[in-house]
Amino acid sequence: MELKVLDINGKETGELVSLAEEVFAIEPNDHAIYLDVKQYLANQRQGTHKAKERGEITGSTRKLKRQEGHGDGPAGSIKSPVFKGGGRIFGPRPRDYFFKLNKKIKVLARKSVLSYKARQAEIVVLDSLTFDQPRTKAFVGVLKNLALDTKKILFITPDVDQNVYLSCRNLPKAQVIPSQQINTYQVLNAEHLVLTKEALSKIETMLKS
Repeated sequence: MELKVLDINGKETGELVSLAEEVFAIEPNDHAIYLDVKQYLANQRQGTHKAKERGEITGSTRKLKRQEGHGDGPAGSIKSPVFKGGGRIFGPRPRDYFFKLNKKIKVLARKSVLSYKARQAEIVVLDSLTFDQPRTKAFVGVLKNLALDTKKILFITPDVDQNVYLSCRNLPKAQVIPSQQINTYQVLNAEHLVLTKEALSKIETMLKS
């Protein structure tokens, strides 16, 4: 598949780039995508949830009433889970939600979502994307030139570019990541991918190996 290369003004440069078939034209594996997205979202969880059990509740430990003769079951402590304000039974405890995922599965998932984007014509290739200084207005201008200002966009740069990142940071529908940090969730969550020629080359090299 070949795509036309555009400049930041949205004009064709007359150049074409070929998308590697082994990265952008494979048969997508939906289960691999599911697993990679599941791991990504699990890793975002802090896991700091905590509820107090009966041994952690502050309260009197005196026996509330006599053992027998009152028609109710015995009650030994106000901290019992059956009383209001008592401890919680099997409440959540701090935990790490990380789980291991095979590297080949992660690569397959990324190839799969990129193949979906290519199949749906949701990839835009720029010759370059640089700013002399951070300017959100200039970044919005690029989006308008590409007719993508109302879409949810993921920009992929060759390396970390602080000026581009800061220019995009305040835009709720746009994100910028370097090519090394490409992940299945963000690609799937974006309506369009915008990447430079150099970023495209790096992604293909990374996912082919």
